[in-house]
Amino acid sequence: MQNNSEIYLYNKSIKKDYDYKMWFFFPGCEAFALSSLGYLWLFKTIDEREDIEIERVYSDSKTTNIMRNEISLIGISNSFDMDFLEIFKFLEKNNYEFRAKDRKDSDPMIFAGGPVITANPEPYKEIYDFMIIGDGEDVNTQVIEICKDNQDKPKQEILELLSKVEGVYVPSVNQSIVRKITKKLSQCIYTPILSEKSFFPNTFILEVERGCANRCGFCLASYINLPLRFVPYEKIIEAIDLGLTKTNKIALLGAQLTAHPKFEEICKYIGDKIDNGENIEMSVSSLRVDSFKPEIVNTLVKAGQKNLTLALEAGSERLRRVINKNLTEPQIYQAIDVAIECGLKGMKFYGILGLPTETDEDVQEIIELSKRIKKRHKQFDISFGFSTFVPKAHTPFQWCGRTSDKILEKRIQYLTKGLKKIGVKINVSSLKWDYIQAVLSRGDENLTEYLIESYKNGGKTGAFKKAAKLLKIDTDHYATENYDPMAELPWDKISMRPEKEFLIKEHAGLLSRE
Repeated sequence: MQNNSEIYLYNKSIKKDYDYKMWFFFPGCEAFALSSLGYLWLFKTIDEREDIEIERVYSDSKTTNIMRNEISLIGISNSFDMDFLEIFKFLEKNNYEFRAKDRKDSDPMIFAGGPVITANPEPYKEIYDFMIIGDGEDVNTQVIEICKDNQDKPKQEILELLSKVEGVYVPSVNQSIVRKITKKLSQCIYTPILSEKSFFPNTFILEVERGCANRCGFCLASYINLPLRFVPYEKIIEAIDLGLTKTNKIALLGAQLTAHPKFEEICKYIGDKIDNGENIEMSVSSLRVDSFKPEIVNTLVKAGQKNLTLALEAGSERLRRVINKNLTEPQIYQAIDVAIECGLKGMKFYGILGLPTETDEDVQEIIELSKRIKKRHKQFDISFGFSTFVPKAHTPFQWCGRTSDKILEKRIQYLTKGLKKIGVKINVSSLKWDYIQAVLSRGDENLTEYLIESYKNGGKTGAFKKAAKLLKIDTDHYATENYDPMAELPWDKISMRPEKEFLIKEHAGLLSRE
């Protein structure tokens, strides 16, 4: 629902009496929805239209302005593996059947998009009427227009029309291949609605680039967003100037931010404004180690950033080579030196445990590296945040299974104890939830009942175990087995660059590195 405390940075259409109305559901609380750049931008593109009324709905929405019986279409943002729990709760609350085939002809069509859907839509093919594969800015508008213009036709006729649109997957129509949509970044995507209720209150987030050319072997965000694309410098400056008319908080977004050929100029533009007396708070998602340049870090410090994050991924250089993380120990030390020189008091490192070929020695090397850093800089605060490896579709490591929980538990205990001894804080994601994510990320159409049963049993980790036992599903097949690179995969229907043949070669090449 919208409220008066929100600041719109676009010409919001005044809705009166339209015959086509839709909900746009975000499977999380309002604060998270209002900080989701993709969700808000897609909402904006429809909200600007004069012929469609669209309403944001969140998992914590108590009521809606548009009544259920007025709804013609429902769009859903599906960005994370576990989103389906909130999505099922939303469907149940509004008396919609979970499976598309069980819903009435009079019910609205329900579609979804997002990274999870783009990577592997197969576990959800019975849930949604259709799905958007890839960048949704343009195709989102196109499918809504088709649905609206043909609203008097039977659902299946509309779905047949939608199946002809590139980037649209319609499970009820026999499509041999669905090509991912990749958008050219000719404009800057930015926060179109500012709100104090956002997780990042009144923060103007803008996308500087999309994708990452580093291509770490495990990284879904890199591979499904290739090729690396940059927003034109002039469009970024225009967006910054627009945002600063409404707030003093800005955040730059991108998986490989500092690869932008004009990133230093962008920082200088903001830094000059601060030097001229403007009160600006600026933050960035993370920096690459080779971009820890004094001029960049100084601007961030001037703009109020107190700590920076560095994706280390693995402790040993051997394992970093295997995952294609080209990061050496001297580069890490140099980044810390720059951070201290610019007045930062600490740094957080992100890492992944259980990566393919990881050994106990690789884990020990995290402790040894930390010791060497602490010895060099006794007063500099470092901490670690770890997740455990989850194989993702359309990456070179999609064929690699997870390390067993027993081995991971042992390594986590050892690492926690070793880092605690030298005063380094550590936080590790839940093994049980990471395992479930792995099941879903490499899942197929046979998991639909598993998802429904797990939700009905409360959606906790025990519910997934109970559902697997009841339905006789071998979850280890999805989570921990190594797959044959030549075998057919559930998500092969989705075509994107780089193609599978490239991933097979990259898979073999990375695992052979030492």
